Amino acid sequence: MTRAGTLRALLKAERMVTAPGAYDAITARMIAQAGFPAVYMTGAGTAATLGYPDYGLVTMTEMVANAGRIVRAVDVPVIADADTGYGNELNVIRTVQEHEQVGTSGIHIEDQVAPKKCGHLEDKQIIPREEFVAKIRAAVAARRDPDFLVIARTDSRAVAGFDEAAARCNAALAAGADMAFFEAPQTLEEVAAVPKVVRGACLLNVVWGGKTPVVNLRDAEAMGYRLAIVPGLLMKSVLGICDAVLEELKTTQLHPVPVKNLTVQQVFARMGSGDWDKYRTMFRDDGEKQAAE
Repeated sequence: MTRAGTLRALLKAERMVTAPGAYDAITARMIAQAGFPAVYMTGAGTAATLGYPDYGLVTMTEMVANAGRIVRAVDVPVIADADTGYGNELNVIRTVQEHEQVGTSGIHIEDQVAPKKCGHLEDKQIIPREEFVAKIRAAVAARRDPDFLVIARTDSRAVAGFDEAAARCNAALAAGADMAFFEAPQTLEEVAAVPKVVRGACLLNVVWGGKTPVVNLRDAEAMGYRLAIVPGLLMKSVLGICDAVLEELKTTQLHPVPVKNLTVQQVFARMGSGDWDKYRTMFRDDGEKQAAE
């Protein structure tokens, strides 16, 4: 089974899938090693690795390249932020093709104008509903693997209201999307209402300090959500840890004790050193192996 097929099977199972956000191969490995069944490649985090805010400044090829690195680093399915699809239907088709080529298991495409911005910021703008649905149709038609997940994200709640956002989710699902991503419901009541009014599988975006109240994931599962992404968990945590240890270094002039006190060897082991060590002598004849050892 392909990883996209694995993701499909997970989403059909009884339990909701939780996919924390990775912004690079290190954080992707941490998520997989923690036992989560899928990794979400955060667009905001990807932009941050390049030194940019989540303002739509990162190109499709840069996003796909990061997705490819993350895919290579883990054995679990990877779902990626594909922003607006980077243009019209033609660009959406290429976006799907490029993500499939690097092994991404699914993407979400949104209805903001370009350049977009983080869904939890003010003053977003959206394209007409018909243009959004056309992009979703193009994404569905472009995939070669029928298990590749097409997620339709709408940012219209903040711009046009709850009812329009629900209508866009349903129109996208009717056009072939596999899942609806209703971005930034503003109250717990709205969070609970989304799976009731959307006629298909729903994704919940869990953003600390965003427009949506924090929801216990067990409650989200009971509400009917099939997938929860937690995009900023690791990035925000890393920012806080970096601030703290850098301030300690500046103040004490001593290397701070790491939050997790790992040896050099343990760090490399988390990055797969054991898998690579076996190749050091694997391809030598017996005499060469003995000499190397």
